[in-house]
Amino acid sequence: MRVLPAGPHALLVELADGEHAEAFHAELLRRRERGELPAVREIVPAARTVLLDGILDGIHDGTGERTPGARERFARDLASWRVEPPQREGREPVEIPVVYDGPDLDEVAALWGVPAGEVAALHSRTAFRVAFCGFAPGFGYLTGLPERLHVPRRTTPRTRVPAGAVALAGPYTGVYPRPSPGGWQIVGRMPDPGALWDPAREPAALLAPGTPVRFVAVGAGNGGAGALPAPRAGDSPVGS
Repeated sequence: MRVLPAGPHALLVELADGEHAEAFHAELLRRRERGELPAVREIVPAARTVLLDGILDGIHDGTGERTPGARERFARDLASWRVEPPQREGREPVEIPVVYDGPDLDEVAALWGVPAGEVAALHSRTAFRVAFCGFAPGFGYLTGLPERLHVPRRTTPRTRVPAGAVALAGPYTGVYPRPSPGGWQIVGRMPDPGALWDPAREPAALLAPGTPVRFVAVGAGNGGAGALPAPRAGDSPVGS
């Protein structure tokens, strides 16, 4: 673990890999829930880092007085933490319906060494988990595919990927919540992607870090109605 200053009020914690970053993020949330974490406005997990933003000197020592050097002391304290491996809670997964008819399905099948019809079976049998969020509101980076099923990004990115596209890149699976450019390999589509990000809902993002996810293969005429539960308030991503 390496703890680095990031701007005047933030710390960037670098971890060895994604699993360590997930475990560290979970430890931060546990300590904050117990009231043991200094005042931090945002906790933002990423692939191998966690950003702690909004750290103000003197706020997190309980005195209410500004104490120079509080961030530096907090950084030293973070570096001494013992963090347990991530615990896989028994939460029910969010089920996302997918029509597996993406334009890169044949290419992914070739990379996997299976017939195109097997891609849906392999992908939908995988237990996924949201490692972190980013790129666009509601976009989660899902891990779970074994290394033999990791695929490279497209050589030439698309200028427009439609909302709902289910795509793969490296160790990640993602579902595009809105149209945007993108270079991931598209294997399918979510019929109704509006549930991924709903500003009128609390929390707005369906896929928060740590959320278990399962993809469900559906036919082209099936909208997957009823497959998506409303996210719980306690599942809200922090700073995603």
